[in-house]
Amino acid sequence: MFTVFTIMVIGIIAGYFLRSIPNIKIIGKLITGFIFLLLFFLGISVGHNETIVNNLTTIGLQALIITMGAIAGSVLLAWLVYKKFFQKEEE
Repeated sequence: MFTVFTIMVIGIIAGYFLRSIPNIKIIGKLITGFIFLLLFFLGISVGHNETIVNNLTTIGLQALIITMGAIAGSVLLAWLVYKKFFQKEEE
């Protein structure tokens, strides 16, 4: 984890000093390409793992339930914060 953090800090420092270079904006497109490449290799790794492939329906259902719970909790909390802090009181 320390290695990841160190590399990220070095990238932030390099980005700060290289921000005046006009062609540096192509890095965003390169990052997108590398993310797609990483996702592709992740898909290969998942497809190669028989345990994951055999339990994909169970894992997918669990992921769906967790996602729906997170969305419902976020909506409920946002509604409560709105009611408490932003809604005008009726007289």
